[in-house]
Amino acid sequence: MESGRRDYLSWGRVHRYPHQVAVPGFADGAEGALAAAIGAGQTVLAYGLGRSYGDSCLNEGQTLIATRGLDRFIAFDPVAGELECEAGVSLGAILELLTSRREDEPRWFLPVTPGTKYVTLGGAIANDVHGKSHHAQGCFGNHVRSLRLLRSDGAVRDCSDVENADLFRATIGGLGLTGLVLSARIALQKVPGFWLDSEDLRYSDLEAFFALSEESATDWQYTVAWVDCMARGRALGRGVFTRSRHSAQRPASVGAPLASRPRVAMPVDLPGFALNRFSVAAFNSLYWRRCARMPKRHLRAIDPVFYPLDAIGHWNRLYGRRGFFQYQCAIPTAAMRACIRTLVDRVAASGEGSFLAVLKVFGDRPSPGLLSFPLPGATLALDFANRGGATLALLDELDCIVRDAGGRLYPAKDGRMSGADFRRGYPRWDQLASLADPAFSSSFWRRVTADAPMERAA
Repeated sequence: MESGRRDYLSWGRVHRYPHQVAVPGFADGAEGALAAAIGAGQTVLAYGLGRSYGDSCLNEGQTLIATRGLDRFIAFDPVAGELECEAGVSLGAILELLTSRREDEPRWFLPVTPGTKYVTLGGAIANDVHGKSHHAQGCFGNHVRSLRLLRSDGAVRDCSDVENADLFRATIGGLGLTGLVLSARIALQKVPGFWLDSEDLRYSDLEAFFALSEESATDWQYTVAWVDCMARGRALGRGVFTRSRHSAQRPASVGAPLASRPRVAMPVDLPGFALNRFSVAAFNSLYWRRCARMPKRHLRAIDPVFYPLDAIGHWNRLYGRRGFFQYQCAIPTAAMRACIRTLVDRVAASGEGSFLAVLKVFGDRPSPGLLSFPLPGATLALDFANRGGATLALLDELDCIVRDAGGRLYPAKDGRMSGADFRRGYPRWDQLASLADPAFSSSFWRRVTADAPMERAA
């Protein structure tokens, strides 16, 4: 088992902290690493592929147990469509397995996947990830059938909705605080094929976006919009709406439906001045205009639909050495139209927006997770280059808008929300606190519970 002390960096590259790191290759090695950390008086956190943008995947000055060595497939039922594997298996590896099966066999696919395939199964559970299919399939936790959880007392608990059910619900979306997930069994969805029938529709304003979302919800499994967050006035919220669904068709010149690696990579950090209001506004305008007025159908592979940014290795270097903040909020249905309009208008006025802004309407399927992020309504995700105080001041303003609308922020993307906003947005946080393993912690958890009443934060 590898071990040592090193710095780990969040995906947003704003947070860099020293950790004691253990990299077990087997479950018994994980047990040993956990016992060693406890013996040294350290708290512990599992670390997958590090795609959390803020500090929820970090444990400053304490121990990380990297799960990349726990990457074995355990069982696959091709009839029922259920897969069991260790927590360090990536979603990309699962898709490689599924897309490599013979064409005469049933085709199975992940029912929920976030915007990158470089996420471990354990990370997908800990953050209860969502994706473009939320209106149809809910969250990742809706499809977890069972999991095995290593606790600091040395016991391995089998958890499901019928066995250790409270611990099961706390672990889904529980930010890795209930113990170390060793393995999990998930349900897959049966699909006609791996290629996707897809349309891009250029729309002119936010009302057009909401109309397209409503129109597409029944017949299209995957929906999402890119938003020009620099446009103002009558064009406020304009963007490109993409809707997709699985197809039995294949392109005439058959290639692989799944990319095995990025096409290009960012070798160095982009200079900080490269992304400014003028360059971003020019890019956004060109991107919006290049989409045809009349929608065109495309037969697309998996990556362009689900993982466009995975085509660029180390794309987070686009924001320069100081990194960036991603800001993702969920706004309830009753307030979503007015609130999203206010948020987009404030960002456009600030000139701090980037070329990465995503808007989607959530469905109403509840997740079993205690701290699941989605709620019936809409979600807006925005990237902001880290320019210090000016950027943080803008994010504080956006917090006020979200707070007044009864919304909340996504812990997996956050690196600076207040403890009060976290606890208001997630009123069941104290239930998680009561079920959390006392040896597990994170920089995020300490930050958002530091000023909480001690009897609830214990």
